[in-house]
Amino acid sequence: MTKSKPSAQQDDARQADSERADPKQSNPKTEGGDASNRIKDPDQWTTGSEPMTGAQASYLKTLTEEVGEPAAFEPDLDKAEASKRIDALRQEAGRG
Repeated sequence: MTKSKPSAQQDDARQADSERADPKQSNPKTEGGDASNRIKDPDQWTTGSEPMTGAQASYLKTLTEEVGEPAAFEPDLDKAEASKRIDALRQEAGRG
């Protein structure tokens, strides 16, 4: 059985794969500089109405205790509201 020569499409696909795998290639979402493409308003999140994550709940609980308001922790917040509350509490705690 003889090997057939790869088609031009296969060559192009291999080239694209190798470019994606090249760690020297730039990625605008992970590079420094203008981070506007990485920061999105929580109100614009497609999953913002889902329940907050465990990490958010843990951090929010820690922050409410740190600023002396443990009763301010609400376990039923959604992801977007938890993010906004975390940002506000970080400012209040001097971590902003």
